[in-house]
Amino acid sequence: MSIQSNRRQFVAGAAALSLASAAKAGPANQGRVIGANDRINVAVIGTGGRGFYVADKFDKYNTIKANSCQLVGVCDVWQRRVTNGKERFKCAGTLDYREILSRSDVDAVIVATPDHWHAKIALEAMDKGKDVYLEKPMCHTIEEVKALIDTVRETKRVVQVGSQTTSGDQWWKARKAIADGMIGSHLMSQGSYHRNSTEGEWNWKIDPNAGPTGKGDDFIDWKMYTAASANPKRPYDADRYFRFRKYWDYSGGIATDLFFHVMAPMNICWGEAQFPYRVAGSGGIYQFKDEREVPDTFHFMAEYAKGFSVVLSSSMANSEHIPGTVRGHDGTIVMVEHGRFEGFAPNITVKPEPRVISADYKAKFGAEPIKIAVDNKDTMDTHIGNFLDCIRSRQKPTLDVETAARAQVVITMAVHSYRQGKVLYFDERAFKMSDKAPKA
Repeated sequence: MSIQSNRRQFVAGAAALSLASAAKAGPANQGRVIGANDRINVAVIGTGGRGFYVADKFDKYNTIKANSCQLVGVCDVWQRRVTNGKERFKCAGTLDYREILSRSDVDAVIVATPDHWHAKIALEAMDKGKDVYLEKPMCHTIEEVKALIDTVRETKRVVQVGSQTTSGDQWWKARKAIADGMIGSHLMSQGSYHRNSTEGEWNWKIDPNAGPTGKGDDFIDWKMYTAASANPKRPYDADRYFRFRKYWDYSGGIATDLFFHVMAPMNICWGEAQFPYRVAGSGGIYQFKDEREVPDTFHFMAEYAKGFSVVLSSSMANSEHIPGTVRGHDGTIVMVEHGRFEGFAPNITVKPEPRVISADYKAKFGAEPIKIAVDNKDTMDTHIGNFLDCIRSRQKPTLDVETAARAQVVITMAVHSYRQGKVLYFDERAFKMSDKAPKA
């Protein structure tokens, strides 16, 4: 079976929920040819806190680069968010994302819905000839990872995954240092993403008047919201809508919300994005004893066939980070001493292992710690600018779908490992995970 048939079979299965307007047989729409001086028309699907922020950054990007893009449409399942978006961006709005995708004047879409809708909307968008700024995590399941990779290859659309931290300079400086041989053979990487708040993470404000029976701006299309989830007929639950990251149907919790910002940069640092061989996740609900299903404290270890491992940790109830590092036999690179992968660090530090480095190493790099300066730039603006430039040039963006896929697979496996209480293995040839090691 061809890649196209496999991918379309997946989309057809996913669309069978109740929104079967996904990809249809036949060649994909190629979209509008955009010239160097043409303004790119962008619409946003999902205008909650994150989606509204990203749309606002796109809208303001014109002050950085005139005539670069404009917001022409907004979409959300809550009418109040549609109304707010229409007023802010002076554009049309809708409750149905398919209306956005059917518009011939839309060149690209920002997908900033809850996680369970990411892949399905992105797949349909590409089949409609749209380029996609796809918020992290790029999707919700391993099957969706493969479908996204295949669809980008087939349609030749530009997909920038929205982990803007990958546009930071430190990862690229670390990548060069590793490629230059400054740490020798890679043994282990480590990092964290910790945070703490008195209200309990993801306990966002609930509007008591909003819901599927609400009128006017209070209406929430709950049927649409749940249609792409594992339980599409679940009755309305305000906590599940307003605080979706606490529930497995719509999110992977810490792994997908926070660890994506660590694993994506790690794959850039290594220089060759790789899929994991074996993953073990653990943790629990130690502090926030509320309705949540996802752990408030979570860690995982992943091993790779080339002979190195990754260890990540996070707690939503403690904000002390671990320095982000890549360790090798000859040295260690510290990318973020403060441990905040989304924070700026003025330099990376290479620390040689003085007792094992060779004379050639000393002659080339010395035996003392080396600080390498890092450019300070707005990573969000840089990420958006890169995406818009790639729409015009048709080049691969900073966080392309294949690099992002390596991050997505490991964190999705960590979620399943935690939920199943098992160590899991990844078979790259079959593109599947299981509790048995793949045959060589």
